[in-house]
Amino acid sequence: MAKVKTAFYCQNCGAQYARWQGQCNSCKQWNTIVEEIIQKEEKTAWKPTSGDSKRVSKPLRITEIDSTHEVRLDTTDGELNRVLGGGLVPGSLTLLGGEPGIGKSTLMLQISLKLPYRTLYVSGEESQKQIKMRAERITPSADNCYILTETKTQNIFRQIEEIEPEVVIIDSIQTLHTDYIESSPGSISQIRETTAELIKFAKESNVPVILIGHITKDGSIAGPKILEHMVDTVLQFEGDRNHVYRILRSLKNRFGSTAELGIYEMLGTGLREVANPSEILISHKEEELSGTAIATTLEGMRPLMIEIQALVSSAVYGTPQRSTTGYNAKRLNMILAVLEKRAGFRLGAKDVFLNVTGGINVDDPAIDLAVVAAILSSNEDIPVNKDYCFAGEIGLSGEIRPVNRAEQRILEAEKLGFSTIFVSKYNKISLKNTLIEIKLVARIEDVAAHLFG
Repeated sequence: MAKVKTAFYCQNCGAQYARWQGQCNSCKQWNTIVEEIIQKEEKTAWKPTSGDSKRVSKPLRITEIDSTHEVRLDTTDGELNRVLGGGLVPGSLTLLGGEPGIGKSTLMLQISLKLPYRTLYVSGEESQKQIKMRAERITPSADNCYILTETKTQNIFRQIEEIEPEVVIIDSIQTLHTDYIESSPGSISQIRETTAELIKFAKESNVPVILIGHITKDGSIAGPKILEHMVDTVLQFEGDRNHVYRILRSLKNRFGSTAELGIYEMLGTGLREVANPSEILISHKEEELSGTAIATTLEGMRPLMIEIQALVSSAVYGTPQRSTTGYNAKRLNMILAVLEKRAGFRLGAKDVFLNVTGGINVDDPAIDLAVVAAILSSNEDIPVNKDYCFAGEIGLSGEIRPVNRAEQRILEAEKLGFSTIFVSKYNKISLKNTLIEIKLVARIEDVAAHLFG
């Protein structure tokens, strides 16, 4: 039997070495040399039970390929289904990353307990008793979920052959190791080789695999960048551990859109799907306060109503502060310059603080008009009517530019009970008999006149 042969390659320039060293002699980069397999043993990590592996793939004309819609597996989680594009695709590999303690394992365990399919949950970080304690808190009983605590891929595939699961969840990919590589679990070569074995298993058995991945201190998924290229879908679980809300985004999706968003609420019994995100993004207050405005934004096909908070005060120090949370700081500076130059508002000597409530980051330019309304409200110390909302992009000449899918934003605002929405007069709106009043504005001065005039 052929032995495993490995060599060390620089990930930056490709230079080969007989053993590991800290610096590459060719490109002078540090810590870029990793171990890679040249030749494996003849025994494979995953052996399909049928003879499918001997079948030779033949080229077909594109008109001959069957384009029937493939049936997806329902995850019983509406938010996850939306982000995935309709559910799990058979034979796909999905990677879920996020901060430590954000709820990745809780989400995957919760889904594996509710799935109507035979599910194998493989944990390399927790014991079976630990998982059982969390499972009892989330769901009282589940008969289709099998728990395995193992980190060696050869043993995992042996159990897969016995159980024959319909869904496999790995928690986490950084804890796995294979006999073909001598390096420690979590190293670049181990992550790449174990992922390759799981891809081979998923494609040949048509079983979807979900991997949980750690992230580095700068927020990227730990391991080689090729890990994200190898998998079919990359999901990011975001949020502040000090808040109860979590956001699930798609960074890469071969089977659907990457613009969709899923929102969860962390409870003692697990994660709750938030069907109406506007309920968490708009604060409920009895008295009207200055410096707040409601914006309509879109995440994928989902309209959201979010609250923009602004605080404008006299600068204590020489240089005014510009601070934002959940909004692009450079765009805030641009809007302040437009207000100063085009609309005549003197904000150059004042501190400006901006916050998007709910702990989410928004990059939709349609919230510019709400940002302007909140800043002017705080500057004048006059509250904006709580039944008003805004959808418009601010141009450098002070004009209010049209936004995409304005009618969908208007209908969402009407559904949530707002009385008036401010949109650009250049938007082509064909809605008839709406209960909400549509204010068409062309410049910042028009909005200021309506709100504070």
